Amino acid sequence: MKKVELHLHLEGAAPPGFIRGLAGQKRVDLPPIFDRQGNYSYTDFRDFLRVYEAATSVITTPDDYAHLVECVLAECGENGAIHVELFVSPEFCGGADPIAWRDYLAAMSDAGDRMRAQGIDSRAIVTPIRHFGPERAKRSAICAAETAGSWVTGLGMGGDESFGSARDFAWSFDCAREAGLGLTCHAGEFAGPDSIRDALSLGVSRIGHGVRAVEDPALMRELAQSNITLECCPGSNIALGIYPDWQAHPIARLADAGVRVTISTDDPPFFHTDLRQEYQRLADVFGWTEADFGRMNLWAVEAAFCDDDTRNRLRKELT
Repeated sequence: MKKVELHLHLEGAAPPGFIRGLAGQKRVDLPPIFDRQGNYSYTDFRDFLRVYEAATSVITTPDDYAHLVECVLAECGENGAIHVELFVSPEFCGGADPIAWRDYLAAMSDAGDRMRAQGIDSRAIVTPIRHFGPERAKRSAICAAETAGSWVTGLGMGGDESFGSARDFAWSFDCAREAGLGLTCHAGEFAGPDSIRDALSLGVSRIGHGVRAVEDPALMRELAQSNITLECCPGSNIALGIYPDWQAHPIARLADAGVRVTISTDDPPFFHTDLRQEYQRLADVFGWTEADFGRMNLWAVEAAFCDDDTRNRLRKELT
């Protein structure tokens, strides 16, 4: 079935073969980050960060990023996605320098246009890195505000949820809001429900992950009543040990409480998953039908950071 994905990290979606090929071209000797089958391999969350950083360290130029956008969107299309929103940080695209960022952005948006011609639409969510601190976040927010337009349509903070308070980043979110960008924020993944409340104080319409809202009934009611959309990534949560298995994942409990949940893959090759597999596992475990998934995809369309013409077209494709 056709799908809309709202939470996909561009670098984190790089297939292992893409990274090996790029490293070979640049004659970079990567540390041990692959298993015998050629997949990413790590032992725990700390080791996951090591593997992630080593793999993505070879993606350095505008051309690298353009090729990555094409590669990632092609895989998304193979899994039925017709609209994908990619988290991209200016920090990794020229050190959040506005002039360098424009060069990277031009290459990526041109790649997005080429893939749109093949039926796979995309948008970019500019992503400050939380543990880099509020001052550096301002640089990414300025990059986002100065290039807001057809491809850059959102701002969404990622990084270590335990670093400070989301409120510390209010300037960056105010800057993005004034530029007309949609707002989302990672919260309620490793950190508890209070991290979600902190993120809501920034005026976001979506929460990245947000699954730990299930621990707070009052918060679930608030999310449901406010139509806040959760960008849920079940396979990621299970792979990183937040929940022991699919049966324990709270996405169904959140949906039953009236919270708008959507389905994404986060960093799919690192978690040995893809969008089709996420849907299949959720169907197997919770008995969800095509109608259930269809409703979630329409919620994703309503929450998407896109123009009204795109939103209307996506609705028609899904119904």
